[in-house]
Amino acid sequence: MLRTLYFLAASLILVPTAQAGDVAKGEKIFKRCMSCHMVGEGAKGRIGPQLNNLLNRGIATVDGYNYSKGMQSFAAEHKSWTPELLSVYLENPRTVVQGTIMSFGGLRKESDRDDVIAYLQQFSQ
Repeated sequence: MLRTLYFLAASLILVPTAQAGDVAKGEKIFKRCMSCHMVGEGAKGRIGPQLNNLLNRGIATVDGYNYSKGMQSFAAEHKSWTPELLSVYLENPRTVVQGTIMSFGGLRKESDRDDVIAYLQQFSQ
């Protein structure tokens, strides 16, 4: 319950918009993610699920991908990946989703998160 309250507060108050990012910078930053995730034409799941249509998609809903129990619990609490929710998650994934198997430490800089979200947005049409 406390985690949900923190998450809602951060989503609604601390992250006013995550849509002002730079796509080109986001593409460069996303290279850190490519060992586990694919995006774009022909994207497939790797260690992590493919990220096409991620924004505004239901959480933990890629067919055929085996999500961790932590991510499944998170999905039960949150409807979909909004830019604001994704920004909070990308800041520190393991703190936001207890029990996730994602080993990525996060993007501490808000501008980096905004850039990655802008990059992913082009694959979420």
